Amino acid sequence: MKPQLDLFPSSRVSATPAPDSAEPRLWVRRLVLWSKSGQVCREVSLRPGLNIIWSPDPAEAEADREPSVSLGHGSGKTLFCRLLRYCLGEDRFAPEIQRGDIGRRFPEGLVGAEMRVDGVTWNVVRPIGHRRKHLAVAGLSLEELLASDAPSTGTEPLVEAITTAILTPGVASIMPEGAKERAWLAALALLARDQECRFDHVLDWRSAASDSDSPVRTLSRTETLDVLRAFIGAVDPTELALRAEVAVLEKRRKDATDEARHRAWDAARGRSRLVKALGLQDEDLLPGRFATESLRKAAGANLARAAKITSLGEAADLRQHRAEREELRNRIAVIVREIARTEGAIEPTKSLLAKISAELPGASGAVHSAEVPPCPVCEVPIDRVLAEGCKLSHKLPNLDEARARRDQVLEEKATVSKDLDEFKKRLPELGRELADLEVKAKNIDKLVSDLERAQEERTTDWYEARRLGDDVGRFDDALRQHERALGDAESSDKLIEEARERRAALRGLQAELFGRLSRHFDTVVRELAGEGAEGRADLTGKGLELRVLMGGNRSTPAIDSLKVIAFDIAVLLLSIEGKTHLPAFLVHDSPREADLGLSPYYRLFQLAKRLEQIGSQPLFQYIVTTTTRPPNDVLCEPWHRLTLHGAPPEERLLREDL
Repeated sequence: MKPQLDLFPSSRVSATPAPDSAEPRLWVRRLVLWSKSGQVCREVSLRPGLNIIWSPDPAEAEADREPSVSLGHGSGKTLFCRLLRYCLGEDRFAPEIQRGDIGRRFPEGLVGAEMRVDGVTWNVVRPIGHRRKHLAVAGLSLEELLASDAPSTGTEPLVEAITTAILTPGVASIMPEGAKERAWLAALALLARDQECRFDHVLDWRSAASDSDSPVRTLSRTETLDVLRAFIGAVDPTELALRAEVAVLEKRRKDATDEARHRAWDAARGRSRLVKALGLQDEDLLPGRFATESLRKAAGANLARAAKITSLGEAADLRQHRAEREELRNRIAVIVREIARTEGAIEPTKSLLAKISAELPGASGAVHSAEVPPCPVCEVPIDRVLAEGCKLSHKLPNLDEARARRDQVLEEKATVSKDLDEFKKRLPELGRELADLEVKAKNIDKLVSDLERAQEERTTDWYEARRLGDDVGRFDDALRQHERALGDAESSDKLIEEARERRAALRGLQAELFGRLSRHFDTVVRELAGEGAEGRADLTGKGLELRVLMGGNRSTPAIDSLKVIAFDIAVLLLSIEGKTHLPAFLVHDSPREADLGLSPYYRLFQLAKRLEQIGSQPLFQYIVTTTTRPPNDVLCEPWHRLTLHGAPPEERLLREDL
């Protein structure tokens, strides 16, 4: 194939390096994969400046290679980027299923990276299999670190070194809560985006599908923008405090407005009910709180009318009639008990009388026998015995005792008969008396009920009248609270306006830096899209707005990808100048696959190549993985660092078919 001509010999892109810049503040010197300790599977050397990892597309295969043998996808480009991020501190190097496949194939597998951090060499070794030992040490080489028996350090020493030397603790302190403790991982998400995000939006850095566990995945767009602004120095802690203050004030204003609306509705409903209950005309009342006095006077007059005592009759003394009713109820209870006692005594008395009557003949016979007794021995009548004498017995019945017994029986019979007659006579009298008392009780019950109902009605009217007076007070209170809520809303409006003015003034202080970022974005867009293009980057109330103007504002998937790539390179230029809290480090995984056109794609490599001329040596590291063939003048040393193929397996990144 003929060498490709350099179509873009000149460049508008320029940057003034930070003083004493001798190398990028962060760059990776090499990445090494071991199938097990001491057995290198793949080693990739990298350099400051442009680094290309190429996996040829079959349609663009060289003439001496069969297209069916070379597959551009599945060769390990994205895995290479993920392993690089893994060595830089990210928690995972692949989605769960892929990690499982790699772990089963390389149970003792390791990945290591040698890098420079603010002039200090750091080496990291981490497992990709079943080991659990993670090492990050400054000074030792990868081979020395691998052979050492040093205890696991994790990646925290490296992350702390990058955070302290490059990001600075001040930047980490103003991060949103979700990223405050993991500021470097948030920066890494910006510098090395997921391929799954497809370069769709400038604030899309990590996709949930990548299973990266990056802190930016839980941030909102507003919070992500805050992170970005913190990294590029376009935000001040005071501004963030003011924004939080505005959020509080806006909530307070909303609450006050809602309260005012509710109190206005409550007052209107109370006024309508009072007007109707007091028999007034709404049009006769003044508006607002001016109506309170008229309503209060009407309610007072209504209460005075309800307080007057209106008797149901001159003798209607409820307490006296209740006492009379209680007395009648007690008398009725006594008579009912007396009737029950009397009715209960009649039958026993009859039985007793019958018993006494049954004894009377015996008692009378005993008297007769005593008067003319037979001999108890010979049974000869006494008169004959007296005349003739008896030789067998001299014991005769006692006539006095027999007569006394007969007289006692007769007396008992007379007494019981009298009692029975009294019971029978008393029972009807008690019935008549009970009937009279029940009639009186019924009448007194009705009188008491009427009096109680009348009293209750008077009490209800009085309470209703008093409640109307209380309602006037509540109506006035609702109007007061409505006025107070309106005042709070107006006060919040003023405070919000003042806070926004202070925020605008603070943003003006960062306008120079953001203006420089916008100028870099414009020159990069012109380099990538051609002479007729113009790029604008504006920080508005709605967020970060990127525009590409080519005969009007363009918005297509290809233009959106171009915006993201141009913005990343603009931030890279600011970092070269030392204007950001980010290293001049950038990883783009397959930018052409994100709908970038072929012409801007070629220009991207030419631009990166020319950026190496800023300074005496490249002051950045830009790693690009791609399937589309790069221009020939960069598809060679020193820019072309690695070629991968999807087949055969030994030409993949891990040299294995997983």
